[in-house]
Amino acid sequence: MKYVVGLDYGTDSCRAVIVEAETGAEVASSEKFYKRWKEGKYCDPLKNRYRQHPLDYIESLEESVREALSLSPEGTAENVVGISFDTTGCTPALVNADGLPLALMPEHAEKPDAMFVLWKDHTAIEEAARINELAKAGDTDYTAYEGGIYSSEWVWAKMAHVLSNDESIRGDAYSWVEHCDWMPALLAGKTRPEVMVRSRCAAGHKAMWHKDWDGLPPEEFLVAVSPLLKGFRARLFEETYTSDVRVGNLTPEWATRLGLSTDVAVGVGMFDCHAGAVGAEIKPKNFVRVMGTSTCDVMVVPYEDMRDKLIPGICGQVDGSVIPGMIGLEAGQSGFGDVYAWVSRFTGKSIRELTAEAEKLPISETIVATDWLNGRRTPDADQLLTGTITGLTLSSSPAMVFRALVEATAYGSKAIIDRFLENGIEIESVTGIGGIARKSPFVMQTLADVLGMPIKVAKTEQACAFGAAMFAAVAAGVHPDVPSAQKAMGQGFISEYLLNETNHRIYAKMYEKYLALGHFNYELRITNYESPSAGSSQPATRSSQLDNL
Repeated sequence: MKYVVGLDYGTDSCRAVIVEAETGAEVASSEKFYKRWKEGKYCDPLKNRYRQHPLDYIESLEESVREALSLSPEGTAENVVGISFDTTGCTPALVNADGLPLALMPEHAEKPDAMFVLWKDHTAIEEAARINELAKAGDTDYTAYEGGIYSSEWVWAKMAHVLSNDESIRGDAYSWVEHCDWMPALLAGKTRPEVMVRSRCAAGHKAMWHKDWDGLPPEEFLVAVSPLLKGFRARLFEETYTSDVRVGNLTPEWATRLGLSTDVAVGVGMFDCHAGAVGAEIKPKNFVRVMGTSTCDVMVVPYEDMRDKLIPGICGQVDGSVIPGMIGLEAGQSGFGDVYAWVSRFTGKSIRELTAEAEKLPISETIVATDWLNGRRTPDADQLLTGTITGLTLSSSPAMVFRALVEATAYGSKAIIDRFLENGIEIESVTGIGGIARKSPFVMQTLADVLGMPIKVAKTEQACAFGAAMFAAVAAGVHPDVPSAQKAMGQGFISEYLLNETNHRIYAKMYEKYLALGHFNYELRITNYESPSAGSSQPATRSSQLDNL
């Protein structure tokens, strides 16, 4: 029997799953939370600063793999043949010439700007705006395959920001690395930037990498973004690799630390949502939603269906970023479960209590909200946008507000689907994975009713780690390609939410109010900050918005 290990690095924890490589049967799993992150270290929510220490990643890796092996049948460790990683993204860090994240150097150990900049960090808004300005002003728009709008959540904006913010780290900042690239490089002993194997998934969606301009944007463009980026391009990469490729094998040190052998193949890393889509058996015309603190939406499109389409306002379209041989599309919401958690903190009621009360309420057209409490990722990235709730009265209850925000997250989801449909991308089915998909029937039913589509929920509890395990099986040579691994190892679905036609008709009217409120909110954003993000469309006039509302 051959086994593979899938490692999923989420926002709060690392999850390791051990599965049979031939059949996909789960053997054991373990989840370990990041200790420093759990203590709230290095973060400042008021500044939208979210940083994670690389030691949290290393410690949780060892603890989760060793515990999962301890829960497995005797002899499992000796027969593990592959290991692959998925991580949150974009989550980059500056590294020295050896590829060591700066926070692992004693002199930078407590500096937030020397750490991994978590996906949800929005401190680089000004740098992202500069990238968008330059991209639209030049002969080549380097954001064209990333939806036409560069986000403060992505790597070049983040790296320019941390270099600008902390002068003390500049001398050791030789290059940068994505979390999903650093983990396999660490285990395979290939951490030097010049030899590190880089993920197509990460580079294409977040670093403006594309074959049309021979890889990353040119030096002159990057230096125009920030002079502090001078020299970085030459110390990075030109080639990228799909996640079915083998980086190397476990080094003797890491084989010992994990309790495995040096025969274990290490696969190219990827982002969690892409791995989760593969774990949920994604196919063309299938819209997969990874539903957690935020959402990430993934599709795969055959070349002949994609042709020369450029879809505006999404998080990228990249050849092979999900399944090699097809174009991977990504979108998502910057806040989903985090929105519900905010209501819980604000009202002092648990999400479970709020859900129980909200389920009893009829659909009301009185309270309408937008879901941008953490900015907007898609369609049309704009991290300066804020959430809005309208229609409140003295009789409004916490449950009514909670329900309105659940509906708002569903409307935000519909806006994403509409953007795909408007650009000729067919969607025939929707699949939900992640904690919310499995644990909140109320949210899932609301989503089905708003979208007007049934939603299936993947059976595997750890879809992202499971997808990573599928890639590990291909990298180790157990399966010839990703579709074969999906067919052999896929676990199917556990439930399905069918739409309520009556509710759908009501929500269709409320969705129009959501759009009108969103346009009004966007106009206020322009008023407050003088100019919109590059690439964003102009809103309707205030008078027409008020008429609509």
